[in-house]
Amino acid sequence: MEVLGIVEEITCDGRIIVRCREVPDIGSPVFDDKQSRIGTVGRVFGPVDGPYASVTPEGGPAKIGTETYFRGNKQNAKGKRRNRRD
Repeated sequence: MEVLGIVEEITCDGRIIVRCREVPDIGSPVFDDKQSRIGTVGRVFGPVDGPYASVTPEGGPAKIGTETYFRGNKQNAKGKRRNRRD
């Protein structure tokens, strides 16, 4: 697992905002320091130097200041060109 970042804020609709150290893929599972799943990355936004990730919660509640981790999605060799026709 790779370090995602620290929980900065929890929005009024329950989404978890994390300041990223590493940029995750959309749909990557997010875990807390006890390796319990807290959600899935829904969106990455903000400046290139300090992006944020919006995490859709799935498990238990997250606290502000918690260190979070993510497990990257494995992509096949074809990647984005899967449906391309020449």
